[in-house]
Amino acid sequence: MLKVAEVGNAIDKQTYKAAVPDLRLGLVNAQYDLRDANFPVIIWVAGDDRIAANEAVNRITEWMDARFVDTRVFAEHSEEEASRPTLWRLWRAVPRKGRTAVFAGGLMRAALMRAAGEVDEDGFSLWLRHVAAMQNELVAEGALVVKFFLHTPEKKQRKKLRKAEQNPAEGWQIDQRDWVALDRLGPTMPIVERILQETSAPGAPWTIVESTDARYRDLTIGRTILAAMQARLEQDFTHGPSVAESVFGDIDGQANVLSGVDLSGTMDKKTYRAELAKYQGRLRKLSIEARKRGVGSVLAFEGWDAAGKGGVIRRLTGALEAGDYRIVPVAAPTDEERRYPYLWRFWRDVPAAGKFVIFDRTWYGRVLVERIEGFAEPAEWQRAYDEINDFESQLTERGFFVAKFWLHISPEEQLARFQSREETPYKQHKITEEDYRNREKWDDYVRAVDQMVLRTTTERARWNVIPANDKYSARIEVLKEVTKGLRRALADD
Repeated sequence: MLKVAEVGNAIDKQTYKAAVPDLRLGLVNAQYDLRDANFPVIIWVAGDDRIAANEAVNRITEWMDARFVDTRVFAEHSEEEASRPTLWRLWRAVPRKGRTAVFAGGLMRAALMRAAGEVDEDGFSLWLRHVAAMQNELVAEGALVVKFFLHTPEKKQRKKLRKAEQNPAEGWQIDQRDWVALDRLGPTMPIVERILQETSAPGAPWTIVESTDARYRDLTIGRTILAAMQARLEQDFTHGPSVAESVFGDIDGQANVLSGVDLSGTMDKKTYRAELAKYQGRLRKLSIEARKRGVGSVLAFEGWDAAGKGGVIRRLTGALEAGDYRIVPVAAPTDEERRYPYLWRFWRDVPAAGKFVIFDRTWYGRVLVERIEGFAEPAEWQRAYDEINDFESQLTERGFFVAKFWLHISPEEQLARFQSREETPYKQHKITEEDYRNREKWDDYVRAVDQMVLRTTTERARWNVIPANDKYSARIEVLKEVTKGLRRALADD
């Protein structure tokens, strides 16, 4: 694949100088048009020639308006990054709609690590799969993704390095890692070609640019970016063709999760207090061990309105030290959050090693309320199952304990709790007309929850459907599941 690019492309100085002014003007104008557009631009620069890649990134930011370009170089993981899933730092760098980001590096480092045996085949294949999934998600959400791999033949790289070392004006750019990378280039290149093949997809192909001649390299990159931006700006932005509701109709009919839940169980107050003290004590010890060993936890709570999520969460946090957890209440996305891909706001809240994050409502809103209320197109919520599974698998692969809970109550119990809230002054703020309106769509939500559980239950991120008509037994059941799951995660660590 890369050998094909070695054809000796070059541009003379006069042609280059004549082309640059119009190209720069076009890029800046496109940036200004982008500010009002409904999509972001991601420019990913990688290559087997580190110096060429650095020069290319500098040229992009020189030719574009730097005020509207976010440049992120992915070198060695920082301590903060190393404690999260590998792609966490990529998600954090995703630009909002109307802005441009330049991603530099990362790809060659992964290839070199695989060639050196620092990453095994299973881990490398997982990384490739997650990169491809993230890329597909960004494209589906509307991002314009333009990717360049800069290739310079090994012999020409060695010649360039020797020449640069003899020139004081250029020698400062060269260090030992350039020579080490060149020495490892032979066994690394087949791995690089595999990366390019497995992460090149419709909407986000790799453009291989021969980098022997800097003028040819820079003009090719600039013209490709400009053409892509202009073509996209001319289109009316859409999320793509809608997928019919009937696509998953057979699955809706097969799933009967909630109908089989026994809501008759109860627990007396004396037993509840004894069980609460026991399981909170166990959770406290486990949480301290998790902090010491760097095992993070993500607890996700969904359920009917008035199902008791807040009460359950308070009993969990009552067992944890204040600095070890954070509660994230999830509401409708803000205007700012809507300018990013759907999962971005949840990626940013992934906890550090050893910490807990408890989500009071979650990323599953896309396949629940957004599906039912029509806030998400069928194509959006139907692809969300796979996107969510990939998100959660990245957490568990990194060693996080992930537990998901649906608190289930009957319609009759919900109505009784609504009426009780209306009669209790400090709870009246919890009840709105929308809560009553949602009851009219109970059956629609049952079908959506059944499908959600069916399609997003995995071995290491399974759903726990908790009977919650009785608050005492629901709280204890959640505490049991959290302690059991955290103990298992610590044993696997």
